[in-house]
Amino acid sequence: MEQSILVSTKKILGISPMDESFDLDITTHINSAISVLQQVGLAVSGFIDSDGDTEWEDVFGENPQLPLIKTCVYLQVRVLFDPPATSYLLSAAQGQIQEHVWRLNVGREDVEWVDPDPPGVLNDV
Repeated sequence: MEQSILVSTKKILGISPMDESFDLDITTHINSAISVLQQVGLAVSGFIDSDGDTEWEDVFGENPQLPLIKTCVYLQVRVLFDPPATSYLLSAAQGQIQEHVWRLNVGREDVEWVDPDPPGVLNDV
């Protein structure tokens, strides 16, 4: 059975699933990370995980990029929840996040690309 987004993220962060003391913080950061992926067109629009029981497929469906999506969310949550101690490590983590978002966007465009200048829209004016 698939774990909820909150439980799997807590596991990556090294927090016991039974420890609920940081759930609000982590859920807030998860929602922030998912909002970024919504803007790229990868997540269900208007999604907010308010109870911590939501599973990955509820938000991202059967997306073949789900492993990369999970890593991207984990990285964003880690940087927001427990940022690295040095600016070098923080910069490296932010670079990884940017690369993951870029790769996810390119992967989505391969499947769902829309011509930004369709014929007849602005050319006929």
